[in-house]
Amino acid sequence: MKRKIKIISGGRETKLTVQIANTQEKIEKGLMFVEKLPENEGMLFMYGGKIYGGFWMKNTLIPLSIAFLDSDGKILKIMDMEPCKEEECRMYDPELPYRYALEVNLGWFERNQIKEGDYVFSD
Repeated sequence: MKRKIKIISGGRETKLTVQIANTQEKIEKGLMFVEKLPENEGMLFMYGGKIYGGFWMKNTLIPLSIAFLDSDGKILKIMDMEPCKEEECRMYDPELPYRYALEVNLGWFERNQIKEGDYVFSD
């Protein structure tokens, strides 16, 4: 299932098409084994409430950027993540509670001048 979202940054609005990961199975799989992500597409992870903890890139083939969002859709932290084919993979932990996470191609937030403090909304 794909959904359109928009990110408000200052007076600008940037649209993005996302796959929704809202079940344990979809959240665990994420973008594993995906070979190419179109430029203006991503994956939105939706949790039932605030959670702690990070993401890892095990079996993820493409470099990604991730934004961690609070329940209002405010971007709390953005991190860049590298693919990992090893058994032991680095954990990318924002070290704060979040409700949603948004993964896109590496550098997408920067290319679109989106930063921490901006807001993500369903279209």
